[in-house]
Amino acid sequence: MESLEKLLAWGGIRRDVVFLAVSAVALAVSIAGLPGLPFDPAWVAIVLCGLPIVLEAVVGLVTRFDIKADVLVSIALVASVVIGEDFAAGEVAFIMQLGGLLEELTVARARAGIEKLVRLTPRTARVLGPDGRERVVAAEAVRVGDRLRVLPGETIPVDGEILAGQTSVNQAVMTGESLPVDLGPGDPVSSGTVNQFGAFEMEARRVGEDSSIQRMIRLVQSADAGKAKIVGLADRWATWIVVIALSAAAVTWLVTGEIIRAVTILVVFCPCALVLATPTAVMAAIGNATKHGFLVREGDALERLAQVQVAAFDKTGTLTYGTPAVAAAVSLDPALDGGELHRLAAAAERLSEHPLGKAIVRCCPRAEALPAVEDFQMLPGRGVRARVAGRDLLAGNRALLAEFGIPADAADGAEAYIRQGCTVTYVAVDGRLAGYLALSDTLREESAAMVAALHRLRVEPMLLTGDHEAAAQAIAGRLGIRQVRASCLPEDKLREIDACQAAGRPVCMMGDGINDAPALKKAQVGIAMGGVGSDIAVEAADIALVDDEVRELPHLIALSRRMMTTIRVNMAFSMGLNFLAIALAISGTLNPVVGALVHNAGSVVVILHSAFLLKWRKPE
Repeated sequence: MESLEKLLAWGGIRRDVVFLAVSAVALAVSIAGLPGLPFDPAWVAIVLCGLPIVLEAVVGLVTRFDIKADVLVSIALVASVVIGEDFAAGEVAFIMQLGGLLEELTVARARAGIEKLVRLTPRTARVLGPDGRERVVAAEAVRVGDRLRVLPGETIPVDGEILAGQTSVNQAVMTGESLPVDLGPGDPVSSGTVNQFGAFEMEARRVGEDSSIQRMIRLVQSADAGKAKIVGLADRWATWIVVIALSAAAVTWLVTGEIIRAVTILVVFCPCALVLATPTAVMAAIGNATKHGFLVREGDALERLAQVQVAAFDKTGTLTYGTPAVAAAVSLDPALDGGELHRLAAAAERLSEHPLGKAIVRCCPRAEALPAVEDFQMLPGRGVRARVAGRDLLAGNRALLAEFGIPADAADGAEAYIRQGCTVTYVAVDGRLAGYLALSDTLREESAAMVAALHRLRVEPMLLTGDHEAAAQAIAGRLGIRQVRASCLPEDKLREIDACQAAGRPVCMMGDGINDAPALKKAQVGIAMGGVGSDIAVEAADIALVDDEVRELPHLIALSRRMMTTIRVNMAFSMGLNFLAIALAISGTLNPVVGALVHNAGSVVVILHSAFLLKWRKPE
């Protein structure tokens, strides 16, 4: 069994390369015409390269009545051998296999960037028992809640949270970030990432099929260029071409009486380049998209994306980071400046579990040296109360001030921030209003440039968000988005997308949350934020953005359009070359040897033309 596995591992591309090398030498010896040989060396190429083609054609024809390119190639091979054109038969077989190898290499290179995820899947994990003893188990045996130890140089086996230890983790496989990230207790870690320096202990939170690495692998496995509609069109054309080729060869033989012309027609009429035109371009484009952080789940997603006229976005977590930050600290007390007001509020909020409270602490410039807190009290729905450096502090909303009889009339400037979409936290010191902090969602640095690039591509951006009107208009104004729909429920987003598409304007939807999943499914193309997005959003989308770098969206749209141009050029070139070669074959200008060389060289040109998509970059 082990030797069989080694034999199979040796096969594939390496076997094809060896067969092609041997066949090339045999054809060279055949054309040189060395005397004294017991048989024409071209038969080596016929057997090594041609026999697999004939066998595949026969199996497809018998089992599925699959009339494709291999059928015509096989007929051309057999006909060439029957009339004694052994070299032509060997040449056809050699160049066909060479074209197939180039396609295989293009596909392999295109998928290389994402298939490394499969190889990075952790095999084992170090599980700590209640007594602290360590045992090594298979990664799939880890359960939620297990305590694990990860040593330097090891791959993190499951998603979880660090419990003890300081470390530096290389997250390039998940985020594309080349520099390691310093992490400590309370920080999340993802499976498939590599622990570089310190040992740490963690608690398993998402294991097995729910882990980040497994989710990415499922995306890899679902990437399939075979679903593109235009591929089916090429296959249907190939079927008709087989019928036309056989008819043309038969008529030519009957009219001219020269079977060699009929054989030449069969050789040059093989629709190889036409069949290769689409899948090679799609897979090369998928490979390019992968290098820019996109995992394409559906083969025809790029074809559909090329038609998009509107790009709809969720706000939180897509155009913004989804984490609040202090935008302004305004003091109304002459004895306090804005920085000191922020510092006192951060001290009061240090023990708070509320996201706004945590944001106030996180954004404080001197958070490590906050004054001591006494008598901390959480007031749900209103804010917090605490004693900081001998002073009574309140931090919260207007309801909190009203509860303690503190007027908020002096904070008129807060309304301007509220109109901009900010959330305001009022701060009172010793029973008097001291000022307020304005907090807002943090806009991604690349969002504005991305929206501007979409305008240049003549794609209209549209904001679909569940946030209130003020927040939506504030973000849209900063980004230059004119179409805004605020306070959207999931069904509202569906209606907006449906209305656009009913009006003949295909929509690309980008979002990250569970509430975006229906819209992602409804849109012409759905793109989920794979890093911060929910599992449901990722599963509903056609494409996942692994590193959440939205600036690459214009490149993806431009790439899809370039891919369609490449496919059309490939198909036009292959059809034109076919009909030119047929005309020359009917007139007797081409013989089977030259015809095979001309036609199959066309297949190589198509594959190489598609391969240029791998490194294509949208012009700035």
